[in-house]
Parts: sequence; C-alpha cells; structure tokens
Amino acid sequence: MQSMINYLIIGAGGFIGAIARYAIGVWIGQKWGRSFPLGTFVINVSGSFFIGLIMSLFTERFMVNPQWRLLLVVGFLGAYTTFSTFEYETGRLVKDGEWLVASMNVILSVFVGFVALKIGELIAKSI
Repeated sequence: MQSMINYLIIGAGGFIGAIARYAIGVWIGQKWGRSFPLGTFVINVSGSFFIGLIMSLFTERFMVNPQWRLLLVVGFLGAYTTFSTFEYETGRLVKDGEWLVASMNVILSVFVGFVALKIGELIAKSI
C-alpha cells in the first residue's frame, strides 16, 4: 500500500510540474519570442536552483518525511525540468545552421544551471 501511495505522490508532483513547465515556457515564448529557447533555459536553470535548494535542505538541514522529496524532487522537478527538450531544441538549432545560438544554449544552460544549483545549496545552508 505504501508503494502505491508513493507512486501517487510522484504523479501528483509530476502533474503540477508538467503544467508549470508548459505554462512558463508558453509565457516566456510569448513575451520574449522563440529565436533562442529562453523558456527551456529559464526552466532548466530554475529547476537546477530548486533541486540544489531542496535537496540540500532535505539532506543537510531538516529532517522531513521522504515523501516530500518524492513529491517535490522526483515528481515536480522531474516533470518541470526539460533536459530532453533542451537537447531537441539544440539539435534543431544545429539542423537550421544556427551553430552559434546552439553553442550559446549548451554553454549557458550548463554553466548557469550549475551556478544556480550552487546558489541554491548556499541559500539552503544559510537558512
């Protein structure tokens, strides 16, 4: 029974994370255009930040029920972050001959995402 509850918790988090990903991606695309995959970039960076923050808080600062990690990290952030979409959009940029934009997307996503992860960890440690 507990196993089934965990699946439902992950599913609930994933449902909300997927909707958040779509809504934020659409909003950013409408507001700033789609020549650079900014929506995916923002989602990946913010997802990196939140996974750094939440996992640091849950493993180093606070004792929480493990189901919170399932809900927020496995479910919500698992559906929210978009690495596969990032790869697809980068591939499309390369296919369209946009090598510079594709390279910027890879370098910025990896570097800024890592920095966001570390900032999340630092904030978690200062709480």
